[in-house]
Amino acid sequence: MMRALVLAPLTVADLDEVAVIENVSFTAPWPTSAYTTELTTNRLARYVGARINGTLVGFGGIWLMVDEAHVTTMAVLPANRRTGVATALLLELLQEARRGGARVATLDVRVSNSDAQRLYRAFGFAEVGRRMRYYDDNGEDALVMTTAELESPTQLAIEAALRTRVEEGFARA
Repeated sequence: MMRALVLAPLTVADLDEVAVIENVSFTAPWPTSAYTTELTTNRLARYVGARINGTLVGFGGIWLMVDEAHVTTMAVLPANRRTGVATALLLELLQEARRGGARVATLDVRVSNSDAQRLYRAFGFAEVGRRMRYYDDNGEDALVMTTAELESPTQLAIEAALRTRVEEGFARA
């Protein structure tokens, strides 16, 4: 039986489930109050949740700043990793970026997070810099990554291929 994946904007009502995912995904999780602010007062923020059978299994967010979308966070429950959930979330976030007028997308990722880097590279993100001692919890560096122009034929082709793979793995809901 195919699983139905439902993507929808996050709301304050989702924050208890977000906290669970945050706490199992990050060494320095954001507090719920940060997400409350993001969802209620940050006009630059867009957050999307992914549900399977009604359960929040992942989420991601961007900030839309002039012509750039900055991926602020992405997390998926461990049991749902490597299943296409993160790919579906990032596809939706990049669509939201285009709707918001972004020309490119950027992000910061821990140098030790090879799984996330692999996902981002599959989307065409390339390393363009490094933020030294960026993470407060352990002083780890962050890689700065960016996409090509979001409307470029290459970027659109990458995302079309990834979308096909995701759709083959999940029932349309």
